[in-house]
Amino acid sequence: MAEHTSSSITIEAAPADVMGVIADFARYPDWTGEVKEAEVLKTDGQGRAEQVRLVMDAGAIKDDQVLAYTWSGENEVSWTLVKSQMLRSLDGSYILKSAGAGATEVTYLLTVDVKIPMLGMIKRKAEKVIIDRALAGLKKRVESGK
Repeated sequence: MAEHTSSSITIEAAPADVMGVIADFARYPDWTGEVKEAEVLKTDGQGRAEQVRLVMDAGAIKDDQVLAYTWSGENEVSWTLVKSQMLRSLDGSYILKSAGAGATEVTYLLTVDVKIPMLGMIKRKAEKVIIDRALAGLKKRVESGK
């Protein structure tokens, strides 16, 4: 069974505001760093993304991938890999919890399996870097009010 990497951050905004930024895939290139293009391919009956194509450029790793999203209520979204050039699997989620006084604790879980051989320790360090960058970018984006 694959191990996952996780991290949490507190954002000074309501959970709905945080989820609004997470769900706005078209704006990902503005704040994520690694995402150069994002295109919603399919939506559910509520207009939320079910499949998203992402063009990634994380230095040594460049990829064109499609992810399938599952929305659980208003405070959780998870995704799994549909197709990729570089990855064998990618599973992740954002879980939001109210942290009182207009703040939200955001937990990001991520499991990645690359097609090229990579030591587990190096892979988890890469996952941690991806998570920390994503959470920092999300916090900055939400708190800037853009």
